[in-house]
Amino acid sequence: MIYLNIFHFFSIIGYILETLFIKNYNSGILYLPWTPVYGISILIAIFINKKIENISKKKLLKIFIHFVSCALILSCLEFISGHLIELIFNKVYWNYDSFKYNLGKYISLETALIWGISSTLTVYLIYPHLSKILKKVPKWWTIVLTIIFLIDIIITFIVKEPLSLRALYIL
Repeated sequence: MIYLNIFHFFSIIGYILETLFIKNYNSGILYLPWTPVYGISILIAIFINKKIENISKKKLLKIFIHFVSCALILSCLEFISGHLIELIFNKVYWNYDSFKYNLGKYISLETALIWGISSTLTVYLIYPHLSKILKKVPKWWTIVLTIIFLIDIIITFIVKEPLSLRALYIL
């Protein structure tokens, strides 16, 4: 249940932060305030941290490996997410073409650095304290949030009419 709570918390926080700090921008494709890429990203960052825990006794080396790994892997996640959203919904939700060091419209060196820094700070500074709180969330609340999230996904696919549904209409 802790991983579902982490997913929900960071998906919602990611939505709020993007909506607050980017003008005229509504984060994410869902109707409710979830941006799943953030929830998935922090789970990946936690997993990466667990995998590198035994690499070295040097804390700075672990942090550096975590930073680089997250910058690369989470940029790949952003790349895949952008292409899937465009493929399924025929919509582009973000575009980094205007960034100096872009690698296409869905990733850039600048955002890779943000992924690396934010995930490393979150895993090493925020997560240790936050996990204690999230472990105390009642199981029923996690289940309710998960059901609401799944309903939102279903409604998004029905209302926003993905290309796959349009293809079915044509057939």
